[in-house]
Amino acid sequence: MTDANTDRGQSLISHLVELRTCILRAGICIFIVLLLLLPFANQIYNFIALPLIAKLPEGSSMIATEVISPFFAPFKLTLFCAVFFTVPYTLYQAWSFITPGLYANEKKLVLPLLVSSTLLFYTGILFAYYVVFPVLFAFLTNTAPAGVKIMTDINQYLDFILKLFFAFGVSFEIPVATFMLIRSGFVNAKKLEENRPYIILAAFVVGMLLTPPDIISQILLAVPIWLLFESGLILGKIYGDKKETAQEED
Repeated sequence: MTDANTDRGQSLISHLVELRTCILRAGICIFIVLLLLLPFANQIYNFIALPLIAKLPEGSSMIATEVISPFFAPFKLTLFCAVFFTVPYTLYQAWSFITPGLYANEKKLVLPLLVSSTLLFYTGILFAYYVVFPVLFAFLTNTAPAGVKIMTDINQYLDFILKLFFAFGVSFEIPVATFMLIRSGFVNAKKLEENRPYIILAAFVVGMLLTPPDIISQILLAVPIWLLFESGLILGKIYGDKKETAQEED
C-alpha cells in the first residue's frame, strides 16, 4: 500500500515538473518574441491605431492623458502581440503535456482541434481589425455632437480594441465548441437545430454584451456567431452520419 502511494506521489511530482517545464518554455518563447518586437513597439501601435486615425475628422488626433501612457500603451500592445504570435508554440507545449494521457483516437482528434482553434482565433482578430473596426469607428466618429472634438486617449483606445479582439477571437471558436458538444454526446445535432431561434437570439445578446452600445458592431459580431454556429452544426451532422454509417456496417 505504501509502495502504491509512493509511486502515485512520484507520478504526480513528475507530472508537475513536466507541466512547469512546458510553462517555462512557453514563457521563454513569449519573452524572446517580446524582446524582438520591442524596438518596433511604436510602429506596431501606429498600425493598430490606423482604423481609428483614418476615420478621425480633420484636426483631431489621439492623445496621451497620463505621463506613462506614451511608453506603457505601446509596451502593453507589444506584449499582447508576443502572446498572440506565440499561441501555436504555447498550444504545442500544451499538446505535448496532455498527449501521454490520451488514447490513439483522442490524439487524432485533439491535434486538428488545436490547429483549427488557433486559426479561428486568428481569423476572429483579423475580422475585427479589417472589417469591424473601419465600420465601427466611421460610425462613432460621425455621431459626435456638434462642437465636440474627438481626442481619443491612446491607453483607453488600446483597452477598447483588446476587448474587441478577445471577444471576436473567442466568438470565432464557436464551430469547435459546437462540434465538441455534438461529438461528446452532450447534445445532438437535431436538438441544436430545433433550438436555432434561441441560439440566434443568444448570439445577438452576446453581441450586445461584448461590443459597444451601437447596433452596427452588435450585428457585426452576432451574425458571424450565428454563421459559425451553423458551420459547427454542419460538421457535427457530417460526423454523426459517418458514425452511424460505421455502426450500421459493423
